[in-house]
Amino acid sequence: MACFQDRRLLDTLAFQPYAVRNQGQWYRLFTHAFVHADWPHLFVNMFVLFMFGRNVELLFSEVTALPAQVVYGTLYIGGILFATLPGMAKYGQDPNYRSVGASGAVSAVLFAQILLLPTRESDMMFIKNVPNWLFGILYLVYSYFMDKRGGDHVAHDAHFYGAVFGVLFTTALDPDLLLHLGAFQRSIGY
Repeated sequence: MACFQDRRLLDTLAFQPYAVRNQGQWYRLFTHAFVHADWPHLFVNMFVLFMFGRNVELLFSEVTALPAQVVYGTLYIGGILFATLPGMAKYGQDPNYRSVGASGAVSAVLFAQILLLPTRESDMMFIKNVPNWLFGILYLVYSYFMDKRGGDHVAHDAHFYGAVFGVLFTTALDPDLLLHLGAFQRSIGY
């Protein structure tokens, strides 16, 4: 919230691939996820995290013997870092590119739940009773095309790659989740 008032601080913490690559400011790969452009940006990220995060943490305790909090934290931090990969590749020589927000990590959490509970229905904005698997596909397609279109100052590639990380990470915990989609969900009675 301090960055809302102090744009210099925001700029210091933002993901800036050029500064990472050419000035060795590796901390930016991580700090960008803890600052947001404004209140609505912060609210949306935290709302989605609130809606899905605790559930994913609880479900992880059913998937692995590892401590669920550690697994969840690893998912979150991994989502932050993995989501920076396309930005590093695409904007590594652009000193003007910057992005902020937790969207990569939040997408990782969201897609962990989609993989764990693929047929559970959710209400998304104005659409009611959408199965998670369908929402996931629509979200990925939207993120992909919006990234290709560009021009809206949103790092859609971070959404896309955070989602990919969430699926890969959760599958690594239990490959049967992807091989037998929905079996875990049925086994826990969701």
